[in-house]
Amino acid sequence: MKLGKLRHRTPEETPVVATERRMKTFLLCGMDAEVNTRKKTFTEVQTERREQAERTVLIKCPSRVNEKKLLQYLSSHGKINSHFFFENRGIHALIEFSEKSSVASLQDVVGIPKAVEHHVVPFKSRLFTFTLKNPVAKTAEETPVHLSRQSHIPVNELIQKLHQADSISSQMYILLNEYQLTEENIKLRFLACSLVQDFARAYFPDSTVKPFGSSVNTFGKLGCDVDMFLDFRDTQEHAAKMKKGPFEMEYQMKRLPSERLATQKILSVIGDCLDNFGPGCMSVQKILNARCPLVKFAHQPTGFQCDLSVSNSIAIRSSELLYIYGTLDPRVRALVFSLRCWARVHGLTNSIPGTWITNFSLTMMVMFFLQKRSPPIIPTLDQLKELADEKDKHIIGGYDCSFVSDLSKINPTKNTETLDELLCDFFEYFGNFDFRKNSLNLRRGKEVNKPESSPLYIWNPFEQDLNISKNVNQPQLEKFVAMARESAWILQKEDRTQRMINKEPWGLAALLIPFGKSNTNKMRRTKGMGSETIRSLLDSLKLSNASNLQKAVGK
Repeated sequence: MKLGKLRHRTPEETPVVATERRMKTFLLCGMDAEVNTRKKTFTEVQTERREQAERTVLIKCPSRVNEKKLLQYLSSHGKINSHFFFENRGIHALIEFSEKSSVASLQDVVGIPKAVEHHVVPFKSRLFTFTLKNPVAKTAEETPVHLSRQSHIPVNELIQKLHQADSISSQMYILLNEYQLTEENIKLRFLACSLVQDFARAYFPDSTVKPFGSSVNTFGKLGCDVDMFLDFRDTQEHAAKMKKGPFEMEYQMKRLPSERLATQKILSVIGDCLDNFGPGCMSVQKILNARCPLVKFAHQPTGFQCDLSVSNSIAIRSSELLYIYGTLDPRVRALVFSLRCWARVHGLTNSIPGTWITNFSLTMMVMFFLQKRSPPIIPTLDQLKELADEKDKHIIGGYDCSFVSDLSKINPTKNTETLDELLCDFFEYFGNFDFRKNSLNLRRGKEVNKPESSPLYIWNPFEQDLNISKNVNQPQLEKFVAMARESAWILQKEDRTQRMINKEPWGLAALLIPFGKSNTNKMRRTKGMGSETIRSLLDSLKLSNASNLQKAVGK
């Protein structure tokens, strides 16, 4: 059964549109330094943030600290650009200096901890502990500092906030604002990478450690892991430049039979280094036989779970592609964040690997849906490739990963649909998608015949012979389709005004409650309608639900 479309274009909703515009303005203009990065290329933003991180230190402070006096003391080593405090196993202060030399100046006067019970490893990092020499006398003058939040609010608190909105669009922007990475959290992520880089450079002086994935693609949620990779590309580019001229000189280096073996050995050494000598690096696991070898560890000073790999070039291209999509139109991120939250509430996604849809696959489904709008909200990968110039050309492992990096070359969309419409239409689109024979191709922005029989087939945008959703099994896909249909039904049939009057969850808030817990509300709503048409609609849904699902997703 195909559900009808939800449309909101009535004159009385002008205040709603105004609210949505205000929310968009807030999100684009109210996030501190983020406002300055929105029009920059992905590479420019990453370079700027890495440079900031190299000028940054992290200080563990007493529970009550005099902020003014601490900053006064630190300023004696150089100008401070920015700072903030946060709580993670105690109070910490992140201090960003204007000059890298200020960090060296501070390191010169910092003492080595006294070894009472344990011998210390004398590695001088940018992690410090600040203590009071006479804590009893000074406690009275210390006041609590403002703490920057590093986690999002629980879903039940979020639902209460969504009650205060006046449209589904506004609800979605509220959710985005509560869940997205803050400016402070992003700085902390780049600092974690920079601290790992300090260790890596002890062995590989020209290497860099860069974040990728959700930390940089504009779709990261507060609390998500930090994916980072050890990059030797700068070293390789330097070697290419040195080959000019009548002579050729090369470093003598260890030679190994394969790149994979080299990657495993490098990660093994870095993993041991972090485990044995890294301040705050805990629970280090070397997973070297995985398809993509990596080192997992907990970085206690920043509170992040981290995954370190080597030269993951295609992953960074995927991060840049999503960065472009997320930056082109504010509706893109609002829709993705709302759908990810919806999927997690209903058990469609999980933080543990398994047979369910991953956040990456779900995000790609949203991108495909937005490419299919009329007019499209975001361009296809092939369209972005047509805009690329010579510096945007990237062939990695035989795969064409080229696309434009300059955002100003991409024409803005003429699509004016509200998020209310997009959310409902997403559920309707995939609730009726023919998963039996069709796959999703983001490079072309088209449904194409599946090349093989996986229940859900989403083409990898770059490695076109891979299905990014190959892990998803039939029951999980059927569950997704059922939840999408149920959600479309709720959005189209609910009496929003009455539910707002009764202070009951409505719109997006109603979708963030497990449906089993809202059956009584659903029955009360249906009974109050008094419509034979709706009753027969419900009956037909109950009778044909199983067969319709099987028909849509195949067996």
